[in-house]
Amino acid sequence: MSLDVYLQGDEYETACRCHDCDHEHTRKTRDTYYDGNITHNLGSMADAAGIYPHLWRPDEIGVTRASELIEPLAAGLAKLRSEPEHYRVHNPPNGWGSYEGLVRFIAEYLDACRAHPEATVRVSR
Repeated sequence: MSLDVYLQGDEYETACRCHDCDHEHTRKTRDTYYDGNITHNLGSMADAAGIYPHLWRPDEIGVTRASELIEPLAAGLAKLRSEPEHYRVHNPPNGWGSYEGLVRFIAEYLDACRAHPEATVRVSR
């Protein structure tokens, strides 16, 4: 199991031509600026760094825009990088996921949040 995160633009309508019929209609769509994936096995490490809800449950803490993730993700990433051995104890024993993988994931996600601060945050757990 894994976590999928998305930074998306606002919804808009585009023309759609179906293959099953002869008429045109519109459909709602969103541009995706970023998508990332990380294993649930790293949830305890993210929790130890204080950013589990920001990654896994942003909807439950009221986060809707990427700009709202910049500060907490930057702080969590700084914690992780400041004490790698403290966080490596949370590496999953089954080998699915690692400290390095979580640091890379957060750094990339943070860069995307900075690049698209008005993007809508969406997760799939």
